[in-house]
Formats: sequence, structure tokens, C-alpha cells
Amino acid sequence: MLDAALLFFAGLLGGMLNAVAGGGTFITFPALVFTGIPPVAANATSTIAALPGYLSSAIAFRDDIRNIRAAPLARLTAWTMIGGAVGSGLLLVSSNKAFSALVPFLLLMATLVFSFADDVRRIASRWQSVVRPFGLGILLPVAIYGGYFNGGLGIVLLAVFSMWGMTDLHAMNGLKCWLSFALSLIAFAVFAAGGAVAWGPAAITAVGTIAGGYAGAPLARRIPRDTLRLLIAVIGFGMTAIFFWRLIQGA
Repeated sequence: MLDAALLFFAGLLGGMLNAVAGGGTFITFPALVFTGIPPVAANATSTIAALPGYLSSAIAFRDDIRNIRAAPLARLTAWTMIGGAVGSGLLLVSSNKAFSALVPFLLLMATLVFSFADDVRRIASRWQSVVRPFGLGILLPVAIYGGYFNGGLGIVLLAVFSMWGMTDLHAMNGLKCWLSFALSLIAFAVFAAGGAVAWGPAAITAVGTIAGGYAGAPLARRIPRDTLRLLIAVIGFGMTAIFFWRLIQGA
């Protein structure tokens, strides 16, 4: 019962964070590992559990998504799913030992990207003159990363959108949630076929992400961004330190 409660509230908070700014993986992935699920399966399960939360957030942002007139949504969705399939396949061929060694570094990178998100987007926006709007050269490798490790994906996507010249943050959040849903959907198929999903924990966490994802969209318009960024950064660096400690202890 304690594990179930932990996973539900991790999903709830993770779904809210994904809707507002990203960073939900900092909550759901460690919670799954701490309940005894092996790292590769925990990462796959975390990605699957986030799927309904991404969908509920995309629905909540549906009007903002409709306002993105120039975006070729079908093409962007298709290429995101292709990249997600490649990344998910790479995760399946990774051993738990190899992936565990990578996790602290992946978490650290994702936390740094999140912590300096405004700087990342500001630097990315300078590339608008040389990056083709809605081009796939940047989106595809980002989708491969997202299929392999979902942490920080939302922030990286927002940086990509800035490079494309997008400025409406609500529209960017909506597109981020939709593409994250598309990526998680193909990851679901790959991970399910590979037998990498812990279905019980995934279901419990997913219930939380649904509620948190839908509730997070209105919060995105009200919550102080600096407060939220500080909270997620503390969580991200804290989880990074814990996983580095686990890596050293297991060496």
C-alpha cells in the first residue's frame, strides 16, 4: 500500500510538472526505482505512465495548439514517433548495469538543462536565422533521446521550438505535450513488445499523471515560474546526488 501511494503521488506531481514546465521524470523514475523495479524497466514504465498525462495536458491546451497555424503537425508527429521508436529500441538493448551507470549523468544533464531553461531558449532563439522553421534535423535526435530517457525532454523541446521562431509559450507548451504524447505512444508499443514494462506500477502511476496532467495546464498560467523552477531544480539535483551515491556504493 505504501508503494502504491508513493507511485500515485509521484504520478500526480510528475503529471503536473510535465504540463507546467517539464521535469516529471525527476519524480516518477526515482519513485519506481525506489519501489524495487530494475532501472531499465523503471525508465520504460515511467515513460508509459506519463503517456495519459501528456494526452490530458494536450487536450487542456487544445485551443493553443489550434492556434499554431504554420506547424505541419502530422509530419512533426510522425518524425517524433520514428525517433522515439529508435530511442526506445536502444533502451531495450541496454543492460541494467550499463543504464544504471548512465542514469546519474542523464539526470544531471536534464537538471542543468531545466535549471538554465531560459538561457537555453534564449541561445536557441539566436539560431532562428539559420534553422528552418519546423525542420526535422533537430527534432529527430531530440526524439531519439526522449525514447531512450524521457528526463528533461520537455525543456529540450521548448528550446527547439524557440529555434523555430515560436514565441507563444502556451502554444509551445501545447505542442510539447502533444509531441511528448506521440513519442510515449510509440514507446509504449516498443516497450510492451520487449516486455520491459511493470504493468501494475505503470497503471498506478498513470492514474496520478492523468489527474496531474489535466490540473497542470491551468496551473501553468498562474504559478510563479521562478518558484516552480527552483522546486524542480532542487528535486532534480537531489535525485542526481542520490543516484550518484547509489552508483558509487555499487562500484
